Amino acid sequence: MPRAAPEPRKTLDPDRVAEWLATHPDFFVGREGLLQQLKVPHPEARGATSLLERLVHDLRTRAEQAEWRLEQLLESARHNEAQYRRTRELVLALVEAQDRDALGQALATQLGERFATPAVALWCPPSLSDSEPHPPQAPRQVLDEHAGSRLAALLDGRTSRCTRLTPTDWKRLLPHASAPRRSGSCAITRLSLGEPLGYLVLASPDQEHFRASMDTLFTEYVGDVVARLLVCLGPGHA
Repeated sequence: MPRAAPEPRKTLDPDRVAEWLATHPDFFVGREGLLQQLKVPHPEARGATSLLERLVHDLRTRAEQAEWRLEQLLESARHNEAQYRRTRELVLALVEAQDRDALGQALATQLGERFATPAVALWCPPSLSDSEPHPPQAPRQVLDEHAGSRLAALLDGRTSRCTRLTPTDWKRLLPHASAPRRSGSCAITRLSLGEPLGYLVLASPDQEHFRASMDTLFTEYVGDVVARLLVCLGPGHA
């Protein structure tokens, strides 16, 4: 009589096993020895390790990741606090300016010392300086058609922008500051308060100082403060 063929070996579906274990969290209660016998792939080397060792490794990794994220948050908080303090000192110095020339000089000094900005130009329309007893002092410049056209072209229809600044443009837009031999970078913002009040230009000989991808929120904020002070610090200012 021929021997019957053995039945195929039955295996369990891994997904069903995982589902069953998830719905029976007390399965290993009283079976602690089984936990010690289980082997799982080692995450960093060939071979297997015990389940408990793997759990310890995973917990340690999670702790290290959490510590790294916390350090990133703390570093961001420290940076934001330092940025706030520098901005506060800048605004206070601008508010204390007695006239428009003092405003421009305070702007250049504060941006240079606190924000590593080597050169600043404040281009204002003739209407702001015609009634003043003396010509504007650097970094203030009287806006003419030529400079206005070039500044508008660099802004390319935007309110503010970071872009490359060629030596030719540097000489034209920052005539009081020594121009670099190679192209630098700049941040430009349009000044306005109900009417156009000119442009604020922050420049650096370093091409990476004001990158095109940078946010211009800070430059716009400084421009808003400067625009209001330019109006307030007219000849009739007391």
